Order: sequence, then structure tokens, then C-alpha cells
Amino acid sequence: MSFHSLGLAPDLLRAVADQGYTEPTPVQLEAIPLVLAGRDVLAGAQTGTGKTAAFVLPILQRLDANRPPMRGDGRRAIRVLILTPTRELALQVEESVRTYGAHRPVRSTAVYGGVGFDPQVRNLRSGPEIVVATPGRLLDHVGQRTIDLSRVEVLVLDEADRMLDMGFIRDIRRILALLPPARQNLLFSATFSDDVRRLADGFLTEPASVQVTPANTAAPLVRQVVHPVDRERKRELLSHLVTSGRIDQALVFTRTKHGANRLAEQLVRDGIAATAIHGNKSQPQRVRALNDFKAGRATILVATEVAARGLDIDSLPHVVNFELPMVPEDYLHRIGRTGRAGMDGDAVSLVCVDELKLLDDIERLLGHRILSEVIAGFEPDPRIRPQAIKLRSGMVQSGRGARPALPAARRPSQRPAPSPQERRPVHPGPSQPFRPSLGSRPAPGRSWERRSAPSQPRRPAEQIQSGMPRPRIVLPGERISGG
Repeated sequence: MSFHSLGLAPDLLRAVADQGYTEPTPVQLEAIPLVLAGRDVLAGAQTGTGKTAAFVLPILQRLDANRPPMRGDGRRAIRVLILTPTRELALQVEESVRTYGAHRPVRSTAVYGGVGFDPQVRNLRSGPEIVVATPGRLLDHVGQRTIDLSRVEVLVLDEADRMLDMGFIRDIRRILALLPPARQNLLFSATFSDDVRRLADGFLTEPASVQVTPANTAAPLVRQVVHPVDRERKRELLSHLVTSGRIDQALVFTRTKHGANRLAEQLVRDGIAATAIHGNKSQPQRVRALNDFKAGRATILVATEVAARGLDIDSLPHVVNFELPMVPEDYLHRIGRTGRAGMDGDAVSLVCVDELKLLDDIERLLGHRILSEVIAGFEPDPRIRPQAIKLRSGMVQSGRGARPALPAARRPSQRPAPSPQERRPVHPGPSQPFRPSLGSRPAPGRSWERRSAPSQPRRPAEQIQSGMPRPRIVLPGERISGG
């Protein structure tokens, strides 16, 4: 089926053709007619599925079909508000608005934190009909009375699950209260937690449901592999995978900003072109790091979960989980950066004994085991005991979930910053297959062991999810100031 069958206007079809697209993706095929009909939509779509065009194209058409007169000051009111979790995604979505609206008059702007306030005020005063914003900075403008949301006709929550994970639920509710009650609402999310569903139930009106892939599944073109390794040998293994040619270019995930900086510096000392991107970087620094990676000047882009959300990277061959995420659903977000637009991709996870419980949770979410391969010369030492994972100062991850590591009397503001672990060099060798334990977290003194798979059948992922509470961890500083 072609885009011509979806009811889009000729100028929008021409803009789509200009980008080289001839057939709509599944989410576009289902969502575009619904948005054109004015329905509220609840859509489950992972990154790389074409979801941005699925709401931008029909919104542009609806704006042009019913354009109200200008205000008394000669400017148009804001008619569409698109909320995104990160500044990178805001820029990417606003760029898509300009790309698909190239053949029709529509003004748009992006509002996000980490940059100057005054230039955004000037852009807002120019009368954009579409505003793409992060929640924090949008509320800054609301507080300064530099934005008027009283005439918004369409609200889009893009990557709603990520916004909730980042702690934006209160901001979203404040924004919802500022909007006209009669409007069209679109919610796009890669995963559907109970929090996402509660949010959707609170503001969507008889929504049409669009689910292009089964919930909590990885993209079909992503090859997943786990490399067991000792915690202090991860960086050496990553360097070996790069220098040996097994990984040519990769987005590498760490849990903390400090860890991202330290890893990038260590890789540079290993002779690998690496750079880091995270919430403490200024917007020019983040843009420069991303451009270096896209242009091939950097082989490795080390990023935190929050900073990488919404990055627009075409043809990314590898994603590496240098450290597994604490929340299993974040694994899907991470590996969804590769295997996009019909191209194959590889998701590599470097897993130490401390992370066996996290790996088990991820595999339960997926509903299947991930292929495991140990690299000879990097075999895990069975004498190493598991340690609690440092999430931030004062918080550790134990078998019972996140708990304080400092005395209760100590206040959070007194907590020192975490220090990354030093890793000793090793001499790599050839690879061989390996299967780690997938049961409960190893008891002290036990490490990676060769065990047979459990004989009992594994319960469905959704059943296990409902019966196993998962910690919700918000790392300090990971929510970008002002959005």
C-alpha cells in the first residue's frame, strides 16, 4: 500500500517522496487515517518505526484544512503542542515538522532546556502554530508568561513511557490543566506500564488503539548477545571488540554521567576515538559529540539512558550495554536504537556477576533467553563474589531492590558523587560459547556457573511483570534542568 491511499494532500505526498519514502510503515498505515479523522490515539510503537511521521503528516493536513484567522497582533495562535522527554528528541521532531511541511506555510519552533531563554521567547513571539517542547522548559515559559496554550487543538505525548520514567508526571499533569478541554490527544509509547495506562486513561477520550508490535518485544532485526565478563574487565573487553573489528561503530550505554565520561576517556587512552554525551554537557557540546559520531570522527558514543533518548542516528550498527539498566524496559529502549528502517543491527551486553539478576529480569520481560558468548581471555573468575550495584551515592541495588547505603540520619545533599571503578588490562583471545546462570542472584561466593536450563516452563512475560515489583530509580541530575 502506498502513501496515496492514506488520504494525504498532494503537497504532503510530495514532501514524503522528497525523502525517498514510497510505502508507509505499519504504524503510519494505522495511525494516519485515525489522526486525520480527529480520533484520540493510543499508539504502541518503538523507535525506528516511523512514528514521528505517523502524527506529523496528518497534523499538518488538519492544520491547513481548518486554519483560523490571525490574532489581532497579526500572529497565529499555538494550535499543536508536542511534548517530548529530551531536547534531542524535541529538535528531531521539530525538524520533521519542517521537513514534511516544506511545501505548505506552517511555522514551528522547539522549546527545551540547556540553551538561552530569550531566543526561544523571540521564536514564540513570531507566532508558531506548532510547538515541540520538553515539559520543564515549557513550564518555565508558562511561569514567565511567554507562551499562550489557550488555543491548543492537538496534544501529542511522544515517548510517554520515557517521560514518566524521567519523573515528568507532575509536569505533564500541570500542562494538561493549562490546555483547552476540547482537543485531540495522541499518545505514543514504546512500552505500556501501569503508569502509562493510568496517564492515558486520564486524558484520552475513547482512543483508537494502535499496536504495531507485541508489547515488550525487541525489534525483529536486532541480534542480541551477552558477553559474560568480570566487572573490572569490561572496558578492556569493549576495547578488544572494537580493535578486533567485531564492533565498528557503537552507541554505548552507562548508568551514570560520571561513568560515561570516565569510559570515554579510557577508550581514548586505548587509541579509540570516543566521546560522551549526557545531561551535564552543554547543548553545543552534545551537538558536537553527536555530529562527530554521525560523521565517523568518533567510533564510540558513550551515553546515559536519558541523554540518548531521542537521538537521531541513521544506520547505527551496534548498541552496547556497558552496564545493564536497572529497569528491564529500558533495555528495549536502548537496543531499539539499532535495527531500524529495515537494516540489521547488533545489541551487545557486557554482563558481570553483579548483574545476573538484572539479566534474568530482562529475559523474563522478553520471554526468552539471550544468546551468551564468552570471549576467551575474558572468562569470568568464579572466585569473584557479586557486589551491590551502585546507582548513586547512598543507593545500592541488592537482591531486595534499591536501598540506602548510608546512615538514615545523613541527608541526600551530603552524599558524595560516585567514583567509577578502575579496570585492569588483560590479553584477549578467541571466543567460545557460554551459558550463564539465569536463576536467582548468586549467593556470596558463587559466580558465573555452567548450569542446565531450568526444567519448568518460563511464565509469560506479562504475567511475571505483574507479580514482580521493579524499583523505579531516578539518577541525580539525569533530569535535564528546564526540560
